[in-house]
Amino acid sequence: MTAGSDSVLELLPMVFAAPNDALARAEGVLDADPSPLHASVAHQVIGIWQRDWGDMRIALHHLRRARDLAARAESADREADALATLGVALVHAGRTQQGLAALERGIERSSGHTRARVLYRRAYARWVLGHHREALEDVRRAIPVLRQAGDVIWTARALTLRATVHVALGAVERAEADFTAAEALWDTTGQELDKADAMESRGLAAFRSGDIPAALRLLDEAEERYAKLGTPSFMLNIRRCEVLMAAGLAPEALAEADAAIAVLDGSGGQSTRKAELLLAAARAALSAGDAHTAIARAGMAVRLFAGQRRTWWESHARLLLIEARVAAGRSSGRLVADAAAAAERLAFFGAPAAPEASLLAGRIALTLGWSTEAERHLAVAARSRRSGPPLARMTGWAAQALRARATGSNRGVLEACRRGLDVLDDNRMTLGASELRARATAQGAELATLAQQASLDSGSPRRLLVWSERWRATVLSTPPTRPPTDSLLHSNLTAFREIAARAESARMGGHPIPALEREQRRLEREIRSRTLHLRGDTPGGTDRFDVGRLLERLGDDVRLAELAVLDGRVQVLLCGNGRVRRYEAGLLAEAEIEAEHLQAGLRRLAHPGAEARLPIVEAAGRRLEELLLGPAAAHLGDGPLVVVPPARLHRVPWALLPSLRERVLSVSPSASIWLRALETEPPGGARQVLVRGPGLATGGAEVPYLACRYGGAVVLEHSDARVPRVLEELDGAALAHIAAQGTFRADSPLFSSLRMADGPIVVHDFERLERSPYRLILSCCDTARFASVGADELLGLVTALLPLGTAGVVACTAPVNDAAVMPLMLALHKSLSEGLPLAQALRDARATLPGDALHQATGWAFSAFGAA
Repeated sequence: MTAGSDSVLELLPMVFAAPNDALARAEGVLDADPSPLHASVAHQVIGIWQRDWGDMRIALHHLRRARDLAARAESADREADALATLGVALVHAGRTQQGLAALERGIERSSGHTRARVLYRRAYARWVLGHHREALEDVRRAIPVLRQAGDVIWTARALTLRATVHVALGAVERAEADFTAAEALWDTTGQELDKADAMESRGLAAFRSGDIPAALRLLDEAEERYAKLGTPSFMLNIRRCEVLMAAGLAPEALAEADAAIAVLDGSGGQSTRKAELLLAAARAALSAGDAHTAIARAGMAVRLFAGQRRTWWESHARLLLIEARVAAGRSSGRLVADAAAAAERLAFFGAPAAPEASLLAGRIALTLGWSTEAERHLAVAARSRRSGPPLARMTGWAAQALRARATGSNRGVLEACRRGLDVLDDNRMTLGASELRARATAQGAELATLAQQASLDSGSPRRLLVWSERWRATVLSTPPTRPPTDSLLHSNLTAFREIAARAESARMGGHPIPALEREQRRLEREIRSRTLHLRGDTPGGTDRFDVGRLLERLGDDVRLAELAVLDGRVQVLLCGNGRVRRYEAGLLAEAEIEAEHLQAGLRRLAHPGAEARLPIVEAAGRRLEELLLGPAAAHLGDGPLVVVPPARLHRVPWALLPSLRERVLSVSPSASIWLRALETEPPGGARQVLVRGPGLATGGAEVPYLACRYGGAVVLEHSDARVPRVLEELDGAALAHIAAQGTFRADSPLFSSLRMADGPIVVHDFERLERSPYRLILSCCDTARFASVGADELLGLVTALLPLGTAGVVACTAPVNDAAVMPLMLALHKSLSEGLPLAQALRDARATLPGDALHQATGWAFSAFGAA
């Protein structure tokens, strides 16, 4: 390209269509001794590229050259355009006054069509600074002129910007209208970068309206477009952090922000983006429970925003800094005043976060005993409960609940909590992925706790049971959204199994291959991303829990003990014989420590020669019973018992507790789940499926014996035990027994797996079944391990099956001795073939085991889940 070519002027739109090509051509122009006018264009293109994807210092050098060369060319419009680009770069560099002055000079030097383009860029700078009303005024003036000039690209940009400003002000419907109009214009252009920006902005709008799966999908699509162009986007990182945090995925959000900050620091990029990333990282750290990291990041963000004169952003960062200090245990009148001041500033800006600041001020005032001050702030926050996005309405209802509690109105507390949880429940039910649904429940934790405390104060065990169920294991109340036609997900799962099997084989051989492990992690991210995009099929909440129905199904003989935790203490709600009784037990923290001691003891007993540990383990079981059941242990009756523990106690080997050892015992994540399992009809026919995976110490020796017992059972072993065939046979089976190595993934519980001949079968695979087996027995270690997430939710292999048609599971909560498992499994199936339910068959099977420590520990390690 020569300096005299008319196509030099085409480089400016090209930098947002094919950035790297535009950069190379601009450098070529400068090598060809161009005129001042064309050199100005080339320097501006290089400056834009460096501003958005390179080094800000280099960008400012080129943009100042572009301005100076435009002045030498005596082109007022060229000079105004260069000044506008320079002004935006200066704002991004944190030199706010210089940047606004350059933009003002650009407006003075321009007229007509060019002035409209400069106005658009000042509007963008004002949006960056948080001056949203001024930004709307600038873009309002620019759009008619751009439309009249037939400038499709800049009109689409202006509409996209206006939509983005509307999102910041909470006007989602107006934003959607502008996005739709802009999208129609973008479709007529080749501006690929602009299209990616617009898709990213639509993702933000979807998030603001409460549609998290759509937001994640749009952001991922935008990221793919940026990747094809070879251009990073730090705004996308910031927005994805917001969405991930709203879905309860705070550790992922923190990792995303940290990685982006490292890239930005390495490239010398925009300080404005660094401040925003620090704010996102602080939010993520606070959500992840790391208050001290949140304080450090928020403090850095406040200083950067203040230096950049970005008061809208500074106000948000100050609010977060106060929240982090409160989370770290601080409470003072100064913090009340700071939170109130933040609320005033945020309300002035029209920021949706203003009610959160008022709620925070009221909450701190309550802890200080300042009831009048608290009421003033909570009343302001409560105004948001009637309208706005879901989280704003939930904030309002939380404030209303605190107001009612301060006046001693239990009825008012319960009504506000019900309304707030309904809002959040509707939002949560739009999430298709089990992981998103589970983690989203954490947002309702405060409301659920307030309601439970009010129920306890009212002295009504029934009411406490209802509220304990209201926010317990809600993710299991409906099946996850299945993607049967998602060919890419199916392809990724197949590739994952192949790579994971090869990586495992290499590790077992003592020569791990890093490239395979990297590819396995990449495929895990791909699969997880696809499932997070799924939108739930259920638009509203689930059926409300009915205590009367529970008591009717329990009858006179069966007892159900639901363990609720309030102020750190276990409350046992014992249901049966037509009534609900409450007993106060021990401290949850002490019970968790004792449960870990029990797990360690069972691990030791899984090896021969550890008999001396048996009395120690039994003593730990007695202590744990006192902490978890307390006086309720004397009122369990003689019949079957269902235990409903909180998520943090699901690894307890319940059969080891003295009062439960000889009892028909089952475990359930909630009373509602147990009711549904009890009422689940078995499938037609009596198809049994027996699966034997590779690598077992005993080779799954029980499977051939079980094949003889069940005669016509489908037996899958050796090369037949491949994931597609196993899934096909499991779908709709009446009984399935799987002997396979289990792996629990605490970092990503839905990648917990069972090892098949062609690689791991993971939770995501089971979620694709139309109907999981009615009864399922998992005979190997760690198949009943879960991750506790959200408010009181579980993610893991067993819990994935409960919403999909499985009514009963036998699985293991601890490592076991494979050889000792075989007699337990044979005795279990003997009782099942005689028509006994799982829990009774497991109880009877334990009784047949030898009395040595190894076999006793093996029997205690297995639990029956559900009601089949």
